[in-house]
Amino acid sequence: MPTVEEIAGNLHMTPRYLSDALKLETGHTALENIHIYQINRAKNLLLGSDDSVATIAYALGFEYPQYFSRLFKNKVGVTPTEYREQTKH
Repeated sequence: MPTVEEIAGNLHMTPRYLSDALKLETGHTALENIHIYQINRAKNLLLGSDDSVATIAYALGFEYPQYFSRLFKNKVGVTPTEYREQTKH
């Protein structure tokens, strides 16, 4: 998973400047934008495959599936498994 520091470095700016600029444009910090992007990718993977939540978490670059599940629930309001079950019906 990309870090704010890596993205800022590739854009030749400081992480703070990147985060401030994104906050001004999107209303979200750089890290929040990364999380939103990853959650949207996760939703697509959850609905487009039968891979386990852990497999999807690793594919998205999360080192710990538990962290992915916590972040997903925090942002979406349900666990990845609940999301998959609710949306597939």
